[in-house]
Amino acid sequence: MQKFDYTVETKKSFNQAVAAVESKTQEKGFRVLYTHDVQATLAEKGFQREPLKIVEICNAKYASQVLEKDIKISLMLPCPISVYTERGKTFISALRPKVMKDFYPDAKIEQLAEEVDRIVTTIIDEAK
Repeated sequence: MQKFDYTVETKKSFNQAVAAVESKTQEKGFRVLYTHDVQATLAEKGFQREPLKIVEICNAKYASQVLEKDIKISLMLPCPISVYTERGKTFISALRPKVMKDFYPDAKIEQLAEEVDRIVTTIIDEAK
């Protein structure tokens, strides 16, 4: 099985990295559906942690195509990109879209998954 995630360290601040991911997502023809502030959500419940935001991204064309192949792929949508701080360093990390083909081998989404994977890793590389 392939590596599940693609993670890079960035020299940008946490907030700059989140803004860069959101900006690059739009430049690549994807849409930011929602940005979850996990740190704030946990703090509301009394749990402290370093900054963490999950940026949910989607491209309707690709989503529609994979859902036509197997509706259960919806369990892995939208594509999440996490930006987090750990031990004073900021990271950008995403689930590799190409791993979807390993979970749904009968869907025959290899080409689509590879294409979306290239775009997501480009978003991360350009955002870092």
